[in-house]
Amino acid sequence: MKILIVDDELPARSRLRSMLSSMTAYEVVAEAGNGYEALQAIQKYEPDVVLLDIRMPGMDGLETAEHLGKLETRPAIIFTTAYNDYALPAFKTHAVDYLLKPVRKEHLQQALEATRQLNRAQLQALGDIKNTASEPSHISARFKGEIRLIPVEEILYFQAEHKYVTVCHHRGEDLIEEPLTRLEEKFPHSFMRIHRNALVAVTQIAALEKTAEGHCRIRLKHNDKTLEVSRRHLPHVRKFMKK
Repeated sequence: MKILIVDDELPARSRLRSMLSSMTAYEVVAEAGNGYEALQAIQKYEPDVVLLDIRMPGMDGLETAEHLGKLETRPAIIFTTAYNDYALPAFKTHAVDYLLKPVRKEHLQQALEATRQLNRAQLQALGDIKNTASEPSHISARFKGEIRLIPVEEILYFQAEHKYVTVCHHRGEDLIEEPLTRLEEKFPHSFMRIHRNALVAVTQIAALEKTAEGHCRIRLKHNDKTLEVSRRHLPHVRKFMKK
């Protein structure tokens, strides 16, 4: 089985690599120091199992696992953590494997022998756990069978049409299948609902304008684009603009 080790601490990665070197059934194909590097390595090396640290700077292990759900073929995930805190009971409930640091060899071997892919319910649970901690740093979109990561700070707005949502960002547009209601829950501080079919990045709002026909629209910074504000959401938008 091909193994990817993901941890922001080199000694932790070295310890796991050393233990795995004495197990003939496993091969470490790569290491990564954060979630972003992990996703790149997963698509390049296609490991069977990812040993994934939970708390890492930037993109942590929970967000990384959530992005992995977009891949057609996902590796099995074993979380590693030094913190026996809020997350672990939830992992246990949803049958997600985890190891407490310092990882012991016999526990690592047992977890590897019992590895399995996360199902949709478990990925949803991970998202719920993640949302209680902090907002994700990236949005992931599938492109030609791979994951394309879009930094949240580059996103201008989300706009729904039929079953897809368009993510408009500084580098262009991508389609995702995540509904606006879910995105609104994930980003309660970064994005604001302005219409039943649109969320806008609060840092990208330049002005609230009224058209000759009497309709209200949001004008974005660094962009000629304007977005319609519905009557239902107009009071909330005006309150935000006054702040």
